[in-house]
Amino acid sequence: MTATFDYRWHLRAVMASRGMYATTDLRPLLAERGFKLSQSQVYRLVAERPERLNLRLLMALLDILDCTMEDLIEPVQNAGGREAAERRSGAETRFGSRPTRARVLPE
Repeated sequence: MTATFDYRWHLRAVMASRGMYATTDLRPLLAERGFKLSQSQVYRLVAERPERLNLRLLMALLDILDCTMEDLIEPVQNAGGREAAERRSGAETRFGSRPTRARVLPE
């Protein structure tokens, strides 16, 4: 079985450790470094785990928060892949992992 790798995103925790509790605190600091992101983009960056991240934006975050990549990104080895993680978390239903589309017939 091939091991798959995942990561944990700790931006919110690092911000809190630096006294930044609101996503609005981050937006002007990013703008000073040339990243004009909307408030919703900054919120998603902080609140959700990004699937893609511009490396220059990552460098700006490291500069703003005076931290290292290890502080923001924690690599995690996921031994069984996504399907095993879903089974462990109980996400799979008795009907399978993906719902099927319902057919609605006229009366």
